[in-house]
Amino acid sequence: MKKYILPVVTAFLLVSCNKIEEKIDQTVQQKTQQVVEETVKKTVNESINSLTNSEDVKFNTVFPGTGAAIISEEKGKKIKIPGRSEGYIFKYKADIAVLLPFLEGQPTSDESKSEKKARKIDGQNIIDKISLLSKFLPDNTFDTSVLEDIKSDKNIQYYKLKRFPNSSTIIYNPKNQTIIQYVEVNK
Repeated sequence: MKKYILPVVTAFLLVSCNKIEEKIDQTVQQKTQQVVEETVKKTVNESINSLTNSEDVKFNTVFPGTGAAIISEEKGKKIKIPGRSEGYIFKYKADIAVLLPFLEGQPTSDESKSEKKARKIDGQNIIDKISLLSKFLPDNTFDTSVLEDIKSDKNIQYYKLKRFPNSSTIIYNPKNQTIIQYVEVNK
């Protein structure tokens, strides 16, 4: 009987230790997930506050010249996203064939860091970023119909143009000539 007690007690201790280790691992994972969720929520809330506290801005404030004459139905906001440079979001209507040469002709403070031509890009990365962000936003903060249009319409075109210090991401809908442009100002 004694020779059975020692292996049974040892097995019991091993099982107990494994259960304790599993419980500790589970607790650590839960705490880690909670900290990550709180951090994401805090960052998103700061971003939302920066958007809601953002100020209206005109296109020709960022792009001086005759730019105001080539766009219509303009809406613009100056925003500050935590951890990023200041930026601007514009929504307007324009002919892309006229707009791109205008933006490409904008002055730059460093030609070596600038592109001469806008480049057409695959928009999947942009769609993924907007989709991810929209999951964390409270209801009625973001018009998700815009995202659905971007996802479903294969005619949407995406462009990038860096004219230092400005870096533009342009989403163009050729059906209605609507443009959404995000301009990040690199300092």
